[in-house]
Amino acid sequence: MKSIFVKYALPISAAMMLAFGCYHVVRSQPSDEKLVPPAAPARSPYQNAIAGAGIVEARSENIAVGAAVPGIVLQTWITPEDVGKYVSKGAPLFRVDDRHLGAQLAMQQANLASAKSQYARLEAMPRPEEVPSAEAKFKAADANVVLAKDLAERGRVLVKSQSVAQEEFTQREVGLEVAVQQRAQAKADLDLLKAGAWQADKDVSRAAVALAQAQAEQTQTEIERATVRAPISGHILQVSVHPGEYVGAQPGQALIMIGDLSVYHVRVDIDEHDIPRFQTSATARAFVRGHADREIKLSFVRLEKYVAPKKWLTGDSTERVDTRVLQAIYKVEPGDQAVFVGQQLDVFIESTRVRTKP
Repeated sequence: MKSIFVKYALPISAAMMLAFGCYHVVRSQPSDEKLVPPAAPARSPYQNAIAGAGIVEARSENIAVGAAVPGIVLQTWITPEDVGKYVSKGAPLFRVDDRHLGAQLAMQQANLASAKSQYARLEAMPRPEEVPSAEAKFKAADANVVLAKDLAERGRVLVKSQSVAQEEFTQREVGLEVAVQQRAQAKADLDLLKAGAWQADKDVSRAAVALAQAQAEQTQTEIERATVRAPISGHILQVSVHPGEYVGAQPGQALIMIGDLSVYHVRVDIDEHDIPRFQTSATARAFVRGHADREIKLSFVRLEKYVAPKKWLTGDSTERVDTRVLQAIYKVEPGDQAVFVGQQLDVFIESTRVRTKP
């Protein structure tokens, strides 16, 4: 009996272990169940199409407004709560601290006033009250010449009769010459006074006025540059500046983003390998990522004539980054503008096959 049990027990146990092993292997195999993606990918509406990544931008492109002069932000007219607000061209956005420029302008305006007064003084010469005094001096000198001449002529007669000594006669002759020279000097001073300021002095004074004016205007320009204004009429897209922050004049610092949202544009990157198949007259459609059943009609606007290195990346694992792209600008048709600036779209452009030689 025992031999019968041993004879059949071992094969039965082995069969059970084999069945358990097969069951375990089958259960541990990965399931072939297909996973449904959370959002269906966009599908091309054309039989032959060029696929590209599109970035939504404003009609005017996205303008990053920076500061012309570095400094501490003293005042802002636009706050983060104003994102989406429409502003007109020239509207103030924010102001950098310009108080030192105001003090400098006051000093330069005082220098300008002084230079203008100096020039006006030269232009007004001679003073009316100075002329009578100079004329009186000339008349006195002329009368002195008459007196000295009379004394000299009488001395010339008297010296012959020895009524006057030769030394006295010589003194009268010299006195006459001195009187004549004094009259000439008085006449020259009167003419110089009536002639007014020297033209060269006027030119120097006029140049000083121009220099002071230019310095004041330069400082006034710097004050105006301290107030950053909207370069175009458009909507505020982003605000990254606040009172008390330091801003520099380095390029690329986007303190406020502004753009014209009257029409949305889509900038599409077309791979350089697809350029031969691209036609500007071809129709194009865009799809919002995560909402593949939402189709947006696009109309061609223009091409960027320069094939640039690719810089807009979608994050796809199969995306090529070592390539150059041709950028085509499309506009979103009216009624399909429920998109946001900076949003990525999947764009498909209808194309034809390129025939290759066998």
